[in-house]
Amino acid sequence: MELLLIRHGLPLRVDEGDTTGPADPALADLGLRQANDLVTWLAPERIDAIWCSPMRRARETAAPLAMALSLPITIEDHLAEFDRDASSYIPIEELKAANDPRWYELPERPEHFREEVVAAMERIIGAHGGQRVAVVCHGGVINAYAGHVLHIDEPLFFLPGYTSVSRVMAASTGERSIGSLNETPHRRAL
Repeated sequence: MELLLIRHGLPLRVDEGDTTGPADPALADLGLRQANDLVTWLAPERIDAIWCSPMRRARETAAPLAMALSLPITIEDHLAEFDRDASSYIPIEELKAANDPRWYELPERPEHFREEVVAAMERIIGAHGGQRVAVVCHGGVINAYAGHVLHIDEPLFFLPGYTSVSRVMAASTGERSIGSLNETPHRRAL
Protein backbone atom coordinates (compact mmCIF):
# COMPACT_ATOMS: atom_id res chain seq x y z
CA MET A 1 0.00 0.00 0.00
CA GLU A 2 1.12 3.53 -0.68
CA LEU A 3 0.55 6.67 1.37
CA LEU A 4 0.76 10.00 -0.42
CA LEU A 5 1.57 12.46 2.36
CA ILE A 6 0.49 15.86 1.02
CA ARG A 7 1.28 19.14 2.73
CA HIS A 8 -1.50 21.72 2.53
CA GLY A 9 -1.31 24.75 0.20
CA LEU A 10 -0.11 28.20 1.24
CA PRO A 11 -2.45 29.57 3.93
CA LEU A 12 -3.22 33.14 4.85
CA ARG A 13 -1.22 34.76 7.63
CA VAL A 14 -3.01 35.23 10.96
CA ASP A 15 -1.25 37.64 13.31
CA GLU A 16 -1.58 37.64 17.08
CA GLY A 17 -4.87 39.27 18.05
CA ASP A 18 -6.53 38.71 14.64
CA THR A 19 -8.70 35.93 16.06
CA THR A 20 -10.26 35.15 19.42
CA GLY A 21 -9.51 31.42 19.25
CA PRO A 22 -6.85 29.26 17.70
CA ALA A 23 -5.60 30.46 14.32
CA ASP A 24 -6.99 28.17 11.63
CA PRO A 25 -6.43 30.08 8.39
CA ALA A 26 -7.97 29.50 5.00
CA LEU A 27 -5.79 29.03 1.95
CA ALA A 28 -4.42 32.11 0.22
CA ASP A 29 -5.22 32.53 -3.49
CA LEU A 30 -1.85 30.97 -4.31
CA GLY A 31 -2.65 28.05 -1.98
CA LEU A 32 -5.92 27.44 -3.83
CA ARG A 33 -4.04 27.41 -7.15
CA GLN A 34 -1.49 24.99 -5.66
CA ALA A 35 -4.32 22.67 -4.58
CA ASN A 36 -5.85 22.74 -8.06
CA ASP A 37 -2.48 22.15 -9.75
CA LEU A 38 -1.96 19.18 -7.43
CA VAL A 39 -5.22 17.65 -8.69
CA THR A 40 -4.10 17.98 -12.32
CA TRP A 41 -0.72 16.39 -11.53
CA LEU A 42 -2.21 13.48 -9.55
CA ALA A 43 -5.03 12.85 -12.07
CA PRO A 44 -3.28 9.90 -13.78
CA GLU A 45 -2.79 8.08 -10.46
CA ARG A 46 -5.39 5.80 -8.93
CA ILE A 47 -6.22 7.10 -5.46
CA ASP A 48 -8.55 4.96 -3.38
CA ALA A 49 -9.17 7.16 -0.35
CA ILE A 50 -8.49 10.62 1.07
CA TRP A 51 -7.73 11.28 4.73
CA CYS A 52 -7.23 14.75 6.11
CA SER A 53 -6.30 16.86 9.09
CA PRO A 54 -9.25 18.69 10.64
CA MET A 55 -7.50 22.03 10.11
CA ARG A 56 -9.00 24.36 7.50
CA ARG A 57 -5.89 24.75 5.32
CA ALA A 58 -5.68 20.96 4.94
CA ARG A 59 -9.41 20.51 4.30
CA GLU A 60 -9.35 23.25 1.62
CA THR A 61 -6.36 21.54 -0.03
CA ALA A 62 -8.09 18.15 0.00
CA ALA A 63 -11.44 19.44 -1.33
CA PRO A 64 -10.50 19.82 -5.04
CA LEU A 65 -8.89 16.37 -5.06
CA ALA A 66 -11.94 14.80 -3.41
CA MET A 67 -14.25 16.53 -5.88
CA ALA A 68 -12.20 15.45 -8.91
CA LEU A 69 -12.06 11.84 -7.72
CA SER A 70 -15.60 11.70 -6.30
CA LEU A 71 -14.19 10.47 -2.98
CA PRO A 72 -15.22 11.41 0.54
CA ILE A 73 -12.71 13.02 2.89
CA THR A 74 -12.13 11.18 6.16
CA ILE A 75 -11.02 13.53 8.93
CA GLU A 76 -8.44 12.22 11.42
CA ASP A 77 -7.84 14.45 14.44
CA HIS A 78 -4.28 13.20 15.00
CA LEU A 79 -3.20 14.53 11.60
CA ALA A 80 -3.49 18.12 12.92
CA GLU A 81 -0.31 20.19 13.15
CA PHE A 82 1.51 20.50 16.47
CA ASP A 83 0.65 24.23 16.63
CA ARG A 84 -3.09 23.67 16.22
CA ASP A 85 -3.91 25.71 19.33
CA ALA A 86 -1.65 28.69 18.51
CA SER A 87 -3.28 32.10 18.44
CA SER A 88 -1.38 33.12 15.30
CA TYR A 89 -0.21 31.48 12.08
CA ILE A 90 2.78 32.77 10.19
CA PRO A 91 3.94 30.56 7.32
CA ILE A 92 7.11 28.80 8.39
CA GLU A 93 8.90 30.02 5.28
CA GLU A 94 8.36 33.62 6.47
CA LEU A 95 9.72 32.74 9.91
CA LYS A 96 12.77 31.09 8.38
CA ALA A 97 13.46 33.97 5.97
CA ALA A 98 13.26 36.50 8.82
CA ASN A 99 15.35 34.29 11.13
CA ASP A 100 12.48 34.65 13.58
CA PRO A 101 13.12 32.71 16.84
CA ARG A 102 9.82 30.89 16.33
CA TRP A 103 11.41 29.15 13.32
CA TYR A 104 13.51 27.17 15.81
CA GLU A 105 10.64 26.22 18.11
CA LEU A 106 9.85 22.53 18.26
CA PRO A 107 6.55 20.90 19.04
CA GLU A 108 5.83 20.68 22.75
CA ARG A 109 6.57 17.09 23.72
CA PRO A 110 7.74 16.08 20.21
CA GLU A 111 7.89 12.40 21.14
CA HIS A 112 4.19 12.45 22.12
CA PHE A 113 3.28 14.27 18.89
CA ARG A 114 5.21 11.67 16.87
CA GLU A 115 3.53 8.78 18.70
CA GLU A 116 0.07 10.19 17.89
CA VAL A 117 0.98 10.78 14.24
CA VAL A 118 2.47 7.30 13.84
CA ALA A 119 -0.60 5.70 15.42
CA ALA A 120 -2.90 7.66 13.07
CA MET A 121 -0.88 6.70 9.98
CA GLU A 122 -0.83 3.07 11.03
CA ARG A 123 -4.64 3.12 11.47
CA ILE A 124 -4.94 4.50 7.93
CA ILE A 125 -2.59 1.83 6.59
CA GLY A 126 -4.56 -0.86 8.42
CA ALA A 127 -7.81 0.32 6.84
CA HIS A 128 -6.48 0.36 3.26
CA GLY A 129 -4.32 -2.67 2.53
CA GLY A 130 -3.15 -2.77 -1.08
CA GLN A 131 -4.51 0.70 -1.85
CA ARG A 132 -3.11 4.18 -2.55
CA VAL A 133 -4.28 6.75 -0.02
CA ALA A 134 -3.83 10.53 -0.07
CA VAL A 135 -3.24 12.00 3.40
CA VAL A 136 -3.53 15.79 3.40
CA CYS A 137 -1.82 17.21 6.45
CA HIS A 138 1.05 19.45 7.59
CA GLY A 139 4.82 19.77 7.48
CA GLY A 140 5.25 18.71 11.10
CA VAL A 141 3.04 15.65 10.59
CA ILE A 142 4.99 14.62 7.49
CA ASN A 143 8.28 15.10 9.36
CA ALA A 144 7.00 13.03 12.28
CA TYR A 145 5.98 10.04 10.17
CA ALA A 146 8.85 10.20 7.68
CA GLY A 147 11.29 10.58 10.59
CA HIS A 148 9.75 7.50 12.21
CA VAL A 149 10.15 5.47 9.00
CA LEU A 150 13.73 6.71 8.47
CA HIS A 151 14.70 6.41 12.17
CA ILE A 152 15.56 10.11 12.36
CA ASP A 153 15.09 11.60 15.82
CA GLU A 154 15.12 15.27 14.71
CA PRO A 155 11.43 16.36 14.88
CA LEU A 156 11.71 18.73 11.90
CA PHE A 157 14.46 17.41 9.65
CA PHE A 158 13.19 18.88 6.35
CA LEU A 159 10.77 21.52 5.12
CA PRO A 160 8.08 20.03 2.87
CA GLY A 161 6.92 22.43 0.16
CA TYR A 162 3.31 23.51 -0.09
CA THR A 163 1.25 20.75 -1.75
CA SER A 164 4.35 18.58 -1.94
CA VAL A 165 3.86 14.82 -2.03
CA SER A 166 5.98 12.43 0.02
CA ARG A 167 5.40 8.74 -0.65
CA VAL A 168 5.54 5.99 1.96
CA MET A 169 5.32 2.34 0.97
CA ALA A 170 3.71 0.14 3.62
CA ALA A 171 4.06 -3.64 3.34
CA SER A 172 1.57 -5.96 5.00
CA THR A 173 4.54 -7.47 6.86
CA GLY A 174 4.97 -4.19 8.77
CA GLU A 175 7.92 -2.89 6.78
CA ARG A 176 7.75 0.83 5.89
CA SER A 177 9.94 2.63 3.38
CA ILE A 178 10.15 6.07 1.83
CA GLY A 179 9.42 6.18 -1.90
CA SER A 180 10.09 9.92 -2.18
CA LEU A 181 10.16 13.13 -0.18
CA ASN A 182 8.90 16.52 -1.25
CA GLU A 183 7.74 15.97 -4.85
CA THR A 184 6.69 19.34 -6.34
CA PRO A 185 6.75 19.13 -10.16
CA HIS A 186 3.19 20.55 -10.34
CA ARG A 187 4.44 23.78 -8.74
CA ARG A 188 7.03 24.66 -11.38
CA ALA A 189 4.61 26.87 -13.27
CA LEU A 190 3.63 28.89 -10.17
